[in-house]
Amino acid sequence: MTSADSATLPGTRIPPEAAVPDGHSFALCLTHDVDRPYKTYQGPYYAIAERDPSHLRSLIPGVNPYWSFERIAALEADLGVRSAFYFMDEQQLFRDRPVSEWLDPDGWLRYVGRYAIDDPAIVRTMRELDAGGWEIGLHGSFESFDDPDRLRSEKRRLESLLGHRVRGGRQHHLNLAIPETWEHHSTLGLEYDSTLGSSSTYGFENGYHPFRPFDDAFVEFPLTLMDVALPEVAADPVRARAECESLLEEAAEHEAVMTVLWHPRYLGDDFPEHVELYRTLVRRALELGAWVGPPGALYDSLGDEPGEPSP
Repeated sequence: MTSADSATLPGTRIPPEAAVPDGHSFALCLTHDVDRPYKTYQGPYYAIAERDPSHLRSLIPGVNPYWSFERIAALEADLGVRSAFYFMDEQQLFRDRPVSEWLDPDGWLRYVGRYAIDDPAIVRTMRELDAGGWEIGLHGSFESFDDPDRLRSEKRRLESLLGHRVRGGRQHHLNLAIPETWEHHSTLGLEYDSTLGSSSTYGFENGYHPFRPFDDAFVEFPLTLMDVALPEVAADPVRARAECESLLEEAAEHEAVMTVLWHPRYLGDDFPEHVELYRTLVRRALELGAWVGPPGALYDSLGDEPGEPSP
């Protein structure tokens, strides 16, 4: 998790007239970090922790409430929008990590229950989404933010499976070294990043508009809202909806670029309140006159002008 005072950010801020496409009041970038598309050990864990045996349904072959790609695509297509999915090539605990980490709770949290980037179902899903107009991007693994060789390998592997280059993405856990991580991204040929933000707070602390850290073509889209930062959506959906409405209104007032992250598992069967909240967020943005889509598509509208010095 990385957030910075906007006054200390490097580079130049892109002004609203360049950041927001003509005819729109603001821009809403939709993104999804693909962390755990399979519900595995979480089933027994939540069954015990929440005293809810319904979580054990995920142990039944063919039942996987975290797999929601088709639902997300259908929801967004119904609203006439597209988003970005960032896929990760993470290390495996027992294959890639030292023995000393095998009994470390942090090691289990970081590496157990992930997926293989070359899983045939994952590859097929990436290609289908890509063919349908969704953006496929890079979700850099936990340690790759300061390991350019690892990041390069992950990018190349993702591109080889997808069949073409990727344009941007976000680092796992919002790990970010400023400006070194951006330097790695730019050197590898990525056009943008959207890591700068928080998993515990939301808002425009990092500014209302994207910026160019190096006064060149590379762009940072600050993250405005991550799903897990909201008030408990299931317990108080009215409050969560009000918080999203407030952010949208603030974005419209400042002709801002608002970037949101909803993890696919929160748009699956286990979290119906999140599904409805996400649908409401996108629909309301459209009602307010927003441009809505993935960061890569918005990047294409920015032009080549450096913009204004970052405040």
